[in-house]
Amino acid sequence: MGCLSGQLFYRCRSFCQTNGKAFILPLWIALIIAACASDKNSKSDSDNETEVDPFEINCLLAPGINIGNALEAPTEGEWGVTIKDEYFTIIKNAGFKAVRIPIRWSAHAAVDTPFTIDPLFQNRIAHVVNVALQQGLAVVINIHHYDEIFQQPAAHKARLLGLWQQIAENFKDYPGQLLFEILNEPHDNLTAMLWNQYLLEALAVIRTTNPLRTVIIGTAEWGGLGALDKLSLSATDTNLIVTVHYYEPFTFTHQGAEWVSGSNAWLGTTWSATAAQTSALKQDFDRIKAWADDHHRPVFIGEFGAYSRADMTSRMLWTGYVVSQCRQRNFSWAYWEFCAGFGAYDPSSNTWRQPLLNALIQIP
Repeated sequence: MGCLSGQLFYRCRSFCQTNGKAFILPLWIALIIAACASDKNSKSDSDNETEVDPFEINCLLAPGINIGNALEAPTEGEWGVTIKDEYFTIIKNAGFKAVRIPIRWSAHAAVDTPFTIDPLFQNRIAHVVNVALQQGLAVVINIHHYDEIFQQPAAHKARLLGLWQQIAENFKDYPGQLLFEILNEPHDNLTAMLWNQYLLEALAVIRTTNPLRTVIIGTAEWGGLGALDKLSLSATDTNLIVTVHYYEPFTFTHQGAEWVSGSNAWLGTTWSATAAQTSALKQDFDRIKAWADDHHRPVFIGEFGAYSRADMTSRMLWTGYVVSQCRQRNFSWAYWEFCAGFGAYDPSSNTWRQPLLNALIQIP
């Protein structure tokens, strides 16, 4: 009788006593069953509608930082970063509230159905997530560097869905501080139109085992704001966060980047917070904010950063200005990245690069 309100219980008991035990007992039982069913249905409906507020979940993600060049490499360590458990303590103690962990699942899964993910890799990801959560950090995991799907979307759609079926199943019992991001920076042949179809199918797969999990969805055309107006989301699923990556001006943030053709010509580009520079950046963030308000969606600036070959003063000023624009608009954010080419932390000296850390962790 725990699901029956006290008021209804006493009304039932009074009715029994007044009208005769033998006659009314079946009715009393029926009332209890009906009340239980009504209470259960009411609670379920209410939970589905109100239990998770993506705007509140989004507040957990800032200040955030990416642990890049590790698990999204072909194999962990190949790009110079192997995640140590102590990193999460260092990140937490510095004042961060969240980590985004890019993951190249496609390099650790069968190419044929059912696209089984290597159990050892699954265990490694679970360990990393568990350590981060134990530090009280919110965690974002995604599918990162799935290069094959960008070239042959139709041939890899089933595999994308198969990967998410397994990931979602394995993490279905994790707390709400764990968020899923469907796919990092769709581009090339995975056009905005195709992406709008694929993301809905992936979301449906996730929802079968994670009905209340907050899911992050990015834009096509490399994840920037250029394709924001092309993004189409589920009208009925409100438990979503939209992510945009921000690296503008690109000639500043990626000067000298070895993987960007012609970037050496940009070496020496500075960012000194001139009126023209801050105005351009502010206009970009105003555009994102206008879209977010029109669509009533929370926004996560899931990547932003300036490569190490830019001068530190410029990196500090630019990073601080991006953070201030996020804070003014209630966007969450995660800096790219912890300890590699953009790194705010120097793993050789085991110290933070203080100008960048100060720009990232701004005390109100």
